[in-house]
Amino acid sequence: MEDITDLSFRLTCKRLGADFVFTEFVNAEGLVRNNIKTHRKMAIHPDERPIGIQIYGNNIESMVGAAKHAAELKPDVIDINAGCWVKNVVGCGAGAGLLKDPDYLEKLVLEVVKVTSIPVTVKTRIGWDNDSILILEIAERLETVGIAALTVHCRTRSQAHRGEPDWSWINKIKDVVSIPVFLNGGVFTPDDVKRAFQETNADGVMIARGAIDNPWIFRQARELLTTGTIETEIDPFLRINTCLEHLRLAIEIKEEKRGVIEHRKFYTGYLKGLYNASQIRNNLMKITQYSEVENLLLDYLEQLTVRK
Repeated sequence: MEDITDLSFRLTCKRLGADFVFTEFVNAEGLVRNNIKTHRKMAIHPDERPIGIQIYGNNIESMVGAAKHAAELKPDVIDINAGCWVKNVVGCGAGAGLLKDPDYLEKLVLEVVKVTSIPVTVKTRIGWDNDSILILEIAERLETVGIAALTVHCRTRSQAHRGEPDWSWINKIKDVVSIPVFLNGGVFTPDDVKRAFQETNADGVMIARGAIDNPWIFRQARELLTTGTIETEIDPFLRINTCLEHLRLAIEIKEEKRGVIEHRKFYTGYLKGLYNASQIRNNLMKITQYSEVENLLLDYLEQLTVRK
């Protein structure tokens, strides 16, 4: 979710019903070297609390330093990423690369826990590959060194995002630890959220890629869980107006040109399934001013309404 869960996206998800949000993962080396762009990723707005700052890295000294930097912003939790499968991350021994050495992972987490009074959590996977699924041992060891909660993506690193996640591991983990355990992986619809709670004893469900095309999933899941039905209909009016609200937030945070340019990555999700969406996206990619984006999208909405 790097370059996706920035401040404007998190605020949008929060307004649409997310209970808890996390920053995109922040490179520990960049933080301790005082890289401005890296520090910018940790910016927190009061309206998005409760929030966790997620850090990643392999060097214990750097991770401790990064945790101290994160703690200065007083997030509700500091989360350690031990689950990212991407090659250039695991190649440095970070992310899911930490699963190859449980002893080192335990030591790293312990040192981070020791330097902050803010609750430390960990997000990880069930194992490096099918021959090294050590999540039960790792969960126990991490609880022992003091983490406050554990989020588990129920695939191995070697699976990346392929194949079905094995949610059955959640109940097995719950049997060996007393801290909260959150389920992640394969959650793309409100029905997936409901099924996750029905099939497991998870204390919560983390939605990642499922929110990119459908940030309304949080509201819809809440409706389904509380009333048994989904009341929010994702029609063109909702898609386009939410897109514009999101863009206005981005501009408020980043200023106009940068906000408009960086918002381009979200158009595929917001326009998904709409008539002639590809042509509209192509036109939006050429625009750098909000007023032009607004005019184009509102004209498009009018065309869709007439066509309907």
